Amino acid sequence: MPAAYHVLIDPPLAGPWNMAVDEALLEDAAGSGRAYWRFYQWQEPTLSLGYFQEYEEQARRYRERGLPMVRRLTGGGAILHDRELTYSVNLPRDHPLARTRDELYGVVHRSVVAVLSRWGLEPQLFVAGTGRPAREPFLCFERRAPGDVLAGRSKVTGSAQRRRRGAVLQHGSVLLAASDAARHLPGAGELADCTVDADELARRWLDELSNQLGGAWQPFRLPNSIRTRASDLLTGKYLNESWLRHRRAPQ
Repeated sequence: MPAAYHVLIDPPLAGPWNMAVDEALLEDAAGSGRAYWRFYQWQEPTLSLGYFQEYEEQARRYRERGLPMVRRLTGGGAILHDRELTYSVNLPRDHPLARTRDELYGVVHRSVVAVLSRWGLEPQLFVAGTGRPAREPFLCFERRAPGDVLAGRSKVTGSAQRRRRGAVLQHGSVLLAASDAARHLPGAGELADCTVDADELARRWLDELSNQLGGAWQPFRLPNSIRTRASDLLTGKYLNESWLRHRRAPQ
């Protein structure tokens, strides 16, 4: 394992900027060999489409209701980012957890199970049965994939990955409470009948990850080089309608 993980705990930010920072950190991990953990929230309820999702009727309906939208670099179903804690981890290619897809999922989701249990929940990892639906639900938290974190029958954490030059970006969400735009999806707060605070969750999560991974945690602020790259990605991709609808940024 590397000697240090660079940790960013950001205030609520606009959705396109969140996505641009995650991609800029992935590029830097690939080039510099640094490992990053980032925790963040969203300035306003925002719908993110998975990379492979079509911009179709359900997406348009959410947009017509006034929800901002962005497309992620990673796959999976659409996520309504509202009352949640979002994380991203970016690892260079020579990091042991970057070698296989499932190992990083396992470490992150097992740590979520351990932390959420401290609020009185009994979370567990989902184990897939036989068969898959012919058409997956639109929203990520209506889907089930092996390794997702469930509390009872409700999904409270899901993640997705993207690789570049051997480096890996994995990001995902821990649902803290139901959004007004998706009341049928309860968060950890409703399921535990208490308030699950995002800042407290991030602190406890870092402690649990430290127990599992070892190494040092170094507070990190974006240097100008990564901030500039994120700004370029913001204007060239994540604010562009072509990327949102067709997964293509302008040339």
